[in-house]
Amino acid sequence: MAFRTSRGADDFFAAYDAVLAKWPGPVDALEVPTAYGTTRVHACGAPDGTPLVLLHGGGATSTVWFANVRDLGERHRIYAIDLIGEAGRSVADGEAVTGVGDQMAWLDAVLDQLGVETADLCGHSYGAWIALHYAIHSPRVRSLALLDPTACFTRWNPRYLLRALPMLLRPTPRRTRDFLRWETGGSGIDPACLELQARGADFRAAKPITSPNPDPARLTVPTLVLAAENSKAHDPHRLIAQAERVVPDVRTAVLPGVSHHALPTGKAARLNEILAGFLSEAAAPGTE
Repeated sequence: MAFRTSRGADDFFAAYDAVLAKWPGPVDALEVPTAYGTTRVHACGAPDGTPLVLLHGGGATSTVWFANVRDLGERHRIYAIDLIGEAGRSVADGEAVTGVGDQMAWLDAVLDQLGVETADLCGHSYGAWIALHYAIHSPRVRSLALLDPTACFTRWNPRYLLRALPMLLRPTPRRTRDFLRWETGGSGIDPACLELQARGADFRAAKPITSPNPDPARLTVPTLVLAAENSKAHDPHRLIAQAERVVPDVRTAVLPGVSHHALPTGKAARLNEILAGFLSEAAAPGTE
């Protein structure tokens, strides 16, 4: 897995560093070895706080959390991870990730290397799909926050998939920009994040793991499911209704005025408020 051209790699990493530069305060860039390759993790926040692991959506990279880490890091030690096999600074030069079992083993290894025994876990989109699987898999997850999760509670919107098809079949920076601008209505997505995702189209990514879907009824931890009101990926109201129906210990919310791909930077102040409130409540005595 690599970029198609050296120019493509240079453009991507310049865009990556531009988004990372938006992070407030000091951030530690950690290179975490695993059997699947070296994983880039960005760490910041309260040194003695409860670990909060952040998993980005497909194509977004760990840098996308810049608008969230200051507020969430007041009480948490943040670990934002570049997914292995995607465009980013993680290097998939070890064993191949060919199924959910490999994904779980990879994330186990990352958290083992970081010394994380117990953590709150938050994911967006495809990162939420992985996070839901991991919360079922691992007893180290204390609470789970899913931001507009895809393929966890509802089916994809066929119109969304049809619009994404040219980008998926033959990814280019222009097609990626056009798709993201369509889904976000031309506003809401951070321009630097838009450029980074567009430049990631030049990366030969591993085939994403998309099955089997996780079973949310198996969750045993406090869970937040947050839907983006203007998401074109799925029906946000059906998403909330299904989450309330099947998850044993769930809190739900709809973030108004934001689309699927504008998260997590769109309406960040309100998003941070919802997340911080949930994490505080989940950590209270009698809720674990």
